[in-house]
Amino acid sequence: MTTTSEAPPGTVAAKGGTTIDDWRPEDEAFWENGGKQVARRNLIWSIFSEHLGFSVWLLWSVSSAMLLKIGFDFTPQQLFVLVAVPNLVGSLIRLPYTFAVPKFGGRNWTMISAGLLLVPTLLFAWAVQNPDTSYNVFLLIAATAGLGGGNFASSMANINFFYPTAKKGTALGLNAAGGNIGVAFIQFFLPIIVGGAGVFGLIKASTGGLHLERAGYLYAVLALVGATCAFFFMNNLSSAKSSPREQLAVLKHKHTWVMSFLYIGTFGSFIGYSAAMPLLIKLNFWVPDPANPLAPGTGINFAYYAFLGALVGSVARPFGGWLADKYGGARVTFWTFVAMIAGTLAVLWTLSQLTPNPTKDAAIATDNQSWFPWFLGFFLFVFAATGIGNGSTYRMIPLILRNEAAKTVTPGTEEYDAAMAKATKESSAVIGIAGAIGALGGFLIPITFGAPWIDNPVDAVKSAFAVFTAFYVVCLAVTWFVYTRRSFTARVPSLAHARV
Repeated sequence: MTTTSEAPPGTVAAKGGTTIDDWRPEDEAFWENGGKQVARRNLIWSIFSEHLGFSVWLLWSVSSAMLLKIGFDFTPQQLFVLVAVPNLVGSLIRLPYTFAVPKFGGRNWTMISAGLLLVPTLLFAWAVQNPDTSYNVFLLIAATAGLGGGNFASSMANINFFYPTAKKGTALGLNAAGGNIGVAFIQFFLPIIVGGAGVFGLIKASTGGLHLERAGYLYAVLALVGATCAFFFMNNLSSAKSSPREQLAVLKHKHTWVMSFLYIGTFGSFIGYSAAMPLLIKLNFWVPDPANPLAPGTGINFAYYAFLGALVGSVARPFGGWLADKYGGARVTFWTFVAMIAGTLAVLWTLSQLTPNPTKDAAIATDNQSWFPWFLGFFLFVFAATGIGNGSTYRMIPLILRNEAAKTVTPGTEEYDAAMAKATKESSAVIGIAGAIGALGGFLIPITFGAPWIDNPVDAVKSAFAVFTAFYVVCLAVTWFVYTRRSFTARVPSLAHARV
């Protein structure tokens, strides 16, 4: 169904479930007379479906830490790989998901992508109930959870078309934050849903044992709800149509690759640390009963704290978009990497104060607990920096492409309008490509934490944080050289004026 304005001239009256042929968000009158209400409605339901996608994507991040309790015998290295595999698939699938929006329409693809979440959720529910499920089968099923990671790229590409340039930072930040917070939700509520943990004494853990399959069934139902709501309440935009060939043209732009690299540092860190945090807490601050791994152990229970990192990073993301709107994305991104360098060094220092637990000594675990507040505080600082950086980098992309397009056209002409429309399509493509490449960090970080080439898992974690710190130094240098140094902004005044 296709709709145009049925209300008085200048008023937008597009209902959900329709295709909008006339969409002009940069026209202030159009925007104020109904445009922003339509955009807000699509944003709300986009956030809902993306939220579900992130929750399913990170389903294994917390459930993997519980597999030992229900009888599966996996090593720390195997568990880190298990939480990394969905991130690898999710990063690779983001590119086709991005191209799917202009091909099929934002509403249509949201319905499809939400429905696809039935695959990883139902397979998960089946696998955890079968004690004979092999590790390789677990890896294959975990890989299907990557379908949830693709939702982010299509959702962000879609919402980019709905908002005017001046409001993209906040809108994209809110959209991403709503999805990112799905990580915190799954990490906080899954232990409660499956009967594995209480909530700081307010809710008691189930006495009937762990039932991980409950989480799979619950999110399968929610996936159906997300697809149904997209069908009734979201819209397709005719102006968003383009071919994959048109979108792939952005691969020749230098800024596509620079921003993708920087996004590995911000979003890659967020999703990688989120996936690994439950295992990091368990590895460094929890000692199981050596006589009975299924019995309660001693130390910090990851279920109480693992969700905080994703929560802080998610809440910080729209703040990063707002800061970028106000002060410039490049400047905010630069200081984000400064903060990440300081934060990871502080986390590394904290871990170096811990006493190793090779003998599974409960007394040592108790001693290490005193360092946990420092570890958690510094790590949450890193998460906040990644969230702010996620918002600021995505704010930079539309402005960079609009300024590049504006160099060859005169404002107020038809050529200018066409160039701006093309820049919007290209920025959606770059957002998807950057999201795909950036998400690779979600795979590389857990793999580095579980480095099989280092015998001691605790030493592998320390070495990983040292590597990550060095990488952030490189990201800082790239941001300065390409976007914030004075010689660059002087050479391209439009970028300095637009606060890229």
